[in-house]
Amino acid sequence: MKAPDNARRYESRLHRALFLFVVGFLAFLGLMAWAESAGLSRAWIGPIFLFATVMLYAGIGIWGRTTDPEEFYVAGRRIPPMYNGMATAADWMSAASFISLSGALYLQGFSGTAAQPGGLAYVLGWTGGFCLVALLIAPRLRAMKLYTVPDFFAVRFGGYWPRLLAAAGAVGCSFMYVVAQIYGIGLIASRLTGVQFEIGILLGLGGVLLCSFLGGMRAITWTQVAQYVVLLLAFLIPVSWLAFKQLGTPLAVMAYGAQLPKIELLEQALIDSPEEQAVRAIYQERARDYAERLRDPAAALARDRSQLEERIRMLKAQGVDFSLIMQARRELAALPRNEASAIERWTRAMNESLERSKPLGGLPRHGQAFSGDPDGSEAEQKEFQASRLNFMALMFCLMVGTASLPHLLTRFYTTSGVAETRNSVAWSVGFIALLYLATPALAVLVKYEVMQSLVGSSFDALPNWIAQWGRVDPGLVSVADVNGDRILQFGEIRLGADMIMLATPELGGLPYVVSGLVAAGGLAAALSTADGLLLTISNALVHDTAPTGPDGMVRVSENHVIFSKFALLATAMLAAFVAVLKPAEIISLVTASFSLAASTFFPGLVMGIFWPRATRRGVVAGMLAGVGVTVSYMLLANPTLRAWWGASPGGLWGGVLPMSAGVFGVPVGFAVIALVSLLPVREAKAGST
Repeated sequence: MKAPDNARRYESRLHRALFLFVVGFLAFLGLMAWAESAGLSRAWIGPIFLFATVMLYAGIGIWGRTTDPEEFYVAGRRIPPMYNGMATAADWMSAASFISLSGALYLQGFSGTAAQPGGLAYVLGWTGGFCLVALLIAPRLRAMKLYTVPDFFAVRFGGYWPRLLAAAGAVGCSFMYVVAQIYGIGLIASRLTGVQFEIGILLGLGGVLLCSFLGGMRAITWTQVAQYVVLLLAFLIPVSWLAFKQLGTPLAVMAYGAQLPKIELLEQALIDSPEEQAVRAIYQERARDYAERLRDPAAALARDRSQLEERIRMLKAQGVDFSLIMQARRELAALPRNEASAIERWTRAMNESLERSKPLGGLPRHGQAFSGDPDGSEAEQKEFQASRLNFMALMFCLMVGTASLPHLLTRFYTTSGVAETRNSVAWSVGFIALLYLATPALAVLVKYEVMQSLVGSSFDALPNWIAQWGRVDPGLVSVADVNGDRILQFGEIRLGADMIMLATPELGGLPYVVSGLVAAGGLAAALSTADGLLLTISNALVHDTAPTGPDGMVRVSENHVIFSKFALLATAMLAAFVAVLKPAEIISLVTASFSLAASTFFPGLVMGIFWPRATRRGVVAGMLAGVGVTVSYMLLANPTLRAWWGASPGGLWGGVLPMSAGVFGVPVGFAVIALVSLLPVREAKAGST
């Protein structure tokens, strides 16, 4: 009875600590709200939130510092299910779920479009993936008492190559994922403090490194528990406020359906509006202009350059203000450098203009099932089929990708037993559902607020948050008086997916302290996932490439922990450098990493667990084939790369978009593992691959 008593006392101490933390954080919010009402400048509120939360996480990291391998890699395997569920939920939420998911639903509606699937596919796919984790993967991995996912491949199949390929796959998909998180860190930190995006990355990265560098999984676990509390409050407070403002009740999940018929009426009014039609006509004219340029891009580029040079000469001759001359010189410098870059830029601009020339600025109707019409014209029927196909393909990749992500599966090694692992998955789903059920509600409430309150405003009276977010990153929000009437039309505003959630408090007229809270929540989501990802990458580089014993396991020591820490630091610096380049939207990077993880790990994990005849040669061939097909398709079907290569648009297999490349890689991986495992190949040497 001594061990159960100790476990109960341990959980009681944890419950007490969690209660005190929640009370303390709510008191901090109350203090900040009082300070704002007493006249505290907004310029101070953001930095205080950033400093307070990052120092909190850093303090937990310092408290949890360790060099013990069992503590560093799997937190001593003694995390209670509820707390592991909270940590997993924070690890899972990431910048994509907290920052971008509501934005994706805002932009794509419930189903997305043929060209950009999404919407509820993210909610259904990610949540469904946890069912696969609970039923197929996590309990069986925990029963093997491993440290990392590549450990499974080494123990189950033996040899060097399965472990090495699994380690390489863990590095590849986790690095793509962590770049997205660090991009989100820079985005939020720069908004909170007003510093440049690059400096914001470094500020937020300090908290990540202090947690994962000093304490590994032990410090990361308790940091993620605290981060879950922060991001939960940061999400539910503004969505409840918007629901109360619009519907008279804070229960957004229960009430937001009332806004859908109103949004449908507003959408139809915008489609019929003469002002909106004038904006669409201007974008159509711009698209035709770009199409004309692309007929002879070399001549068009030379003509533009000659006209700007002549304009500069005329301005100099007229003796106009020097700022006008400098503006013309900037336009000249901004021209494409050569014909290839001109083709790439003008093709992108033409496609964007064509998209914005459609009704609702190219956005689908929010409540439609799929774009197109199954009973309409041939083109509408094709669009409907493509939209439905890509919705299902994306949902499949997100589900199997969830069940394959190394940093997520590693979380379930930290519980004390198999039963606790199953309970931990159940807690994780419950904690995630608190936010995922509210995410569609937030998208609906924000869209209604934009259509009802923001559209129709004078350009001279636009809210400050539009200019402020535009300074952080022009890709996040842009407004332009296209038709020259000084009134904002729906087609004249472009909101990026990465800022819908972050701008919600200001859009809804909440006190600025809530904006600080939301940014702190987004920062917590990005930091929590970055912690786990960086630890997974460093473990793959050090632990999973180390020599193994006869049982396939690495004999871990304090030296492994020290090397893992330095590998973690180097990886963080490299990921920060890539994030500064702003390679893509957060959700696009994350979606691609799911396809990569699914094709790398899912066939090998499932076949290795449930099919005793799966062999080492089979899993090596299956992993290489699955990843090869997925990566090749992502590259060959990417429209930007095809334009850069000079290839014609298209290259899609069955109309499936590159982000869902795992829909091809996963079946290929299963088929190759089965085929090669069944081939009667005789081993040349014992232990060969």
